[in-house]
Amino acid sequence: MTITVTWLGHATVVVDMDGVRIVSDPLLRRHNGILRRRGGATPEGEAWSGADAVLLSHLHHDHAEVASLKMLDGVPVLTAPENAVWVVKKGLAGRGLGEGEWAPVGDAGDVAVRLVPAVHHSRPMPHRPNAANGHLVRGPSGVVWLAGDTDLYPEMASHPELAGSPVDVAVVPVGGWGPRLSPGHMGPKQAATACRLVAARSALPVHWQTLHVPVGGRFPRGWMDLAGPRFVEALAHDAPSCRPLVLDIGSSATLP
Repeated sequence: MTITVTWLGHATVVVDMDGVRIVSDPLLRRHNGILRRRGGATPEGEAWSGADAVLLSHLHHDHAEVASLKMLDGVPVLTAPENAVWVVKKGLAGRGLGEGEWAPVGDAGDVAVRLVPAVHHSRPMPHRPNAANGHLVRGPSGVVWLAGDTDLYPEMASHPELAGSPVDVAVVPVGGWGPRLSPGHMGPKQAATACRLVAARSALPVHWQTLHVPVGGRFPRGWMDLAGPRFVEALAHDAPSCRPLVLDIGSSATLP
């Protein structure tokens, strides 16, 4: 039994576990509004095709792009109830999960998903709900925590108890689409602390190296490449038993 995680850039991660494929916060096109994907490459369709479920953490445009969601048309979108109403209005298969509800994914029902809190309410939008959450995914092979966009909060330590098992992979945001982070985000040090709180066995840093605003020389040179290495350093200091999984965009890691 294995868990395979594939990073497609920003917060888009494919989790393959126990015969089930799950895609988080899909951004599958070349660009997203004013945000530009570094290098302009589009994620390969074979990496995300055949998905059994989509996890939607919140409705900010760099996580919930309607055109990308429609590329996964018919796949259940598991999210907060308020967000699910918005998803359904877009003609998609939104499903809101209640507090403590585990939703089975796939035909066998061995894999299930539930919501966990996220602290991310600093940028409300007038035409989209502002609910934010992370997800726990559990199956016979283990547990994956996808944090979504969030600040640190003490209750992260309860995630293994909620899952009924240790967290094998923590998918944690470590940066943004600019060198400065607004409230409701974690940088490398906060993400390492989150991994310590949940006692994660391994951690995949996301939400870095992908999107940027085309503003020329206003940002420091090389800023897009800093968050991942800084996360590895912080993890070695704050959670040395947690194995870092720093992937190139489009790359995968498989854990037994």
